[in-house]
Amino acid sequence: MILLAPMEGLLDHMLRDALTRVGGIDRCVSEFIRITDMLMPNRVFTRIVPELLNGSRTAAGVPVRPQLLGSDPVCMAENAAKLAALGPEGIDLNFGCPAKCVNRHRGGAVLLDEPELIARIVGAVRRAVPAHLPVSAKMRLGYLDDSKTLDCALAMVESGAEELVIHARTKADGYKPPAYWDRIAAVRAAVQVPVIANGEIWTAADAENCRAQSQCEDLMVGRGMVADPGLALAIRSAAALPLPWAQLLPLMEVFWGQVRRHVETRHQAGRLKQWLNYLKRRYPEAEQAYWRVRTINEPGQLELEFFGWAPIKEAA
Repeated sequence: MILLAPMEGLLDHMLRDALTRVGGIDRCVSEFIRITDMLMPNRVFTRIVPELLNGSRTAAGVPVRPQLLGSDPVCMAENAAKLAALGPEGIDLNFGCPAKCVNRHRGGAVLLDEPELIARIVGAVRRAVPAHLPVSAKMRLGYLDDSKTLDCALAMVESGAEELVIHARTKADGYKPPAYWDRIAAVRAAVQVPVIANGEIWTAADAENCRAQSQCEDLMVGRGMVADPGLALAIRSAAALPLPWAQLLPLMEVFWGQVRRHVETRHQAGRLKQWLNYLKRRYPEAEQAYWRVRTINEPGQLELEFFGWAPIKEAA
C-alpha cells in the first residue's frame, strides 16, 4: 500500500487531485484540521477536505482520510464524532507536525513527550466514532529524541489506533536528511497493526531501502511525489517508465484551475511556482519554466507565459 502524505501549504486538496490522477496511490491523508476548544462547523471540515462532498474520494476515486490535530481528548472526540457524520474514509490523528507554532500550543510532535496524554486522545476518539470507521495515527520518532518512540506507538495502538504511520525523524531533525528508517523496525516488531514508513523517499531505490530497513511493506510518500508525480507507479513496478513532461502538463492545468478557483489572487502564482520548484529536481523542463516565470506574480500573465493561454476570467 502506498499513501500520499499531507503537507500544510503544499500537499492540499488541489495537489491531491492532480497527483492521484497519475495512479499508484492507494489512499491520501489530508492536512491537519486544528482542533482547539470548540466544535468545528462542517464548513471547516469540507474546506480542508472537500473530498468529503464526493464520498471522501478525489476525482480519480482515491480515498482521503481527514486528519485531526489537538491535545484536548474531549474536544478531539467531539469533533471526531461530528466529522464521522460526514462519511469520511477514516480519521487520522496527527502526532507528528514539527511546526513551532503548532507545538507551542500543544499540538503535533510535542505530544510525543506525553504518551499518557496520547493514549487518552486516541482512546477518546476511538470511543466517539462508529466501530466500522478506521482510526489511525501519524507520529515521528519523538520530539527532541527517540527515547519514547515505542512508548508512544504502544499508547496509540493499545488505545485503539488501527494503523500507524511513522515519519523516521524526530521533531528536532525536522526534514533534514537522513531519515532513520531502521528505527521504525522496533515498532513494527512490537505492534500487531499495520505500520507505514515515511520520510525521505524520493526514488524507487529509496523505497526499496526504506522497506528493507524499516521492515514495513507499506509506505507514505510526500515531497518525493510532488517532485516526481510518477513515483508511486515507479515504486510499484521497476519497469515503470518516468512520467513524460508532456503528460504532466495536463495535470498542472488541472492544478492551476483549482488554484484559480480556491486561492486568493495574490497567492495564485506562488502556488504554481512552488510546485515547479519541486518538479525541477526531476524535470529539466520544470527548471527552465521556473526560471522563466519566477518573477511573474500576476496570474493572467503567468498563464500566458507558462500555459500559452490568453488570461482566463478570474472566478468569482
